[in-house]
Amino acid sequence: MSTHDLIVPAAAAAARPWRERLGTMVPILVLAPSMAASFVYVFVFTLWTFYISLSNSSLLPTYGFVGLDNYASLWANRRWNIAYTNLFLFSGFYIVGSMAVGLLLAIAIDQRVRGEAAWRTIFLYPLAVSFIVTGTVWSWLYNPVDGIQAFVRGLGWTDFSFALTANRNTAIYAVIITGIWQSSGFAMALFLAGLRSVDPDLVKAAQIDGASVFRTYRRVILPTIAPIFLAVAVIQIQFAIKTFDLVAALT
Repeated sequence: MSTHDLIVPAAAAAARPWRERLGTMVPILVLAPSMAASFVYVFVFTLWTFYISLSNSSLLPTYGFVGLDNYASLWANRRWNIAYTNLFLFSGFYIVGSMAVGLLLAIAIDQRVRGEAAWRTIFLYPLAVSFIVTGTVWSWLYNPVDGIQAFVRGLGWTDFSFALTANRNTAIYAVIITGIWQSSGFAMALFLAGLRSVDPDLVKAAQIDGASVFRTYRRVILPTIAPIFLAVAVIQIQFAIKTFDLVAALT
């Protein structure tokens, strides 16, 4: 064995740690800029905003510390109390309603219906439309002069009433219905993906034991996709908080 034969493997072994180290560092270097930007724009600016809220700033920051006075005046504001009450009311009905409708649609499509791809597209399409467009279209439907009420009365039911946005006490339910219509398709897509990921052997075992379809879904399938419920709920909470444009367009 020559000296050259000993040097080449030794050099290759010495170079290998650098390659392994470089392979480890490349993902970190690629992700570092976006992670740093996310940290600054999410956490740093969140803390800065909270600090500003403790000052007497209005348009521009002045940093005159006033403690919790701004929060005290906010909670004493009647309009704020109405706003957060409506937000909780809307969020509760909206999240539960969109998840329930989405789950029912997912279960229906999971039965391998004909034209499944078309049905998925139809139910998911409303999510592709912005809230402002959805609110504008549904405001026409809620219009008592030109909307659903006028159409049904034109068919002969002259006592029919469907003017939710015309009454301040029922306007929030118009927003809830519209929000559920737009977001239930998204919940359907996530639930359907979860249903399709369930091990078929579990379903077959339940069927062999004599479980009905309802009992199979209740006892086997739905508990298996419990994490999907949590994911859908978290995303729907985000949608519920960002519905100002829907409210503005409808009311």
